[in-house]
Amino acid sequence: MGGEMKLHNRCPSQTILMPEKRKPFKSPPKRFQPRGLSVLYEDFDILVVEKASGLLTVSTDRTRDNTAYFFLTNYVRKGDPKSKKRLFIVHRLDKDTSGVIVFAKTETAKRFLQDKWAGFQKKYFAVVHGTLEEKEGVITSYLAENRAYNMYSVKDPAKGKLAKTGYKVLKESKKYSLLEIDLLTGRKNQIRVHFSEKGNHVLGDKLYGLKEMGIKRLSLHAASLTITHPYTKEKMTFDTKLPAYFRSLMQ
Repeated sequence: MGGEMKLHNRCPSQTILMPEKRKPFKSPPKRFQPRGLSVLYEDFDILVVEKASGLLTVSTDRTRDNTAYFFLTNYVRKGDPKSKKRLFIVHRLDKDTSGVIVFAKTETAKRFLQDKWAGFQKKYFAVVHGTLEEKEGVITSYLAENRAYNMYSVKDPAKGKLAKTGYKVLKESKKYSLLEIDLLTGRKNQIRVHFSEKGNHVLGDKLYGLKEMGIKRLSLHAASLTITHPYTKEKMTFDTKLPAYFRSLMQ
């Protein structure tokens, strides 16, 4: 890995290389936070942020500049278009999903995080329609994609990819349930599809759910991410609060 190394001698005949501990950068004042993003942590190898609902992670054919990647690239370059500093995309969140995203600041860090990604812990908050008969469990299916790029479950393992979603009910009202979700696999639209097919669509989900009056956003939030740091190999957890809008839905 990159970076300086310190030597620590355990005995005259044995020398072990130990990486220096990475010190986090000081988080910028709120007025300098990139638009639609809050910097949670930054050092020489990674940049961890909380993304707002409605902001794309990366560009599309229709949108080039209004993305987390664009704003954060400008942030690490400090507004200097000639700067050679850059970010590397490790994973993505859907446009309407808020929450924690980690970007790599070196290609080596990107490869490490992506190679280990399946083993990292990802927790979400969601508000879904109705109440669930089982208050805790795991939803398992095989997900396939149709010609319209929408996901759906199939019974034949040969026709889809294994998807597992753990969940626990945190709170219930007459109409809705607040869930903590453990994303055990990372398939496209996995959480939204699983709860829609269960009859408990995520509120605000116009693709897999219902168009409901008064619902302002997709009620899905990437609440917590636990990773291994690509340089120090330390276990790091980044937590965010339950969005205030989710609390208002449950009142």
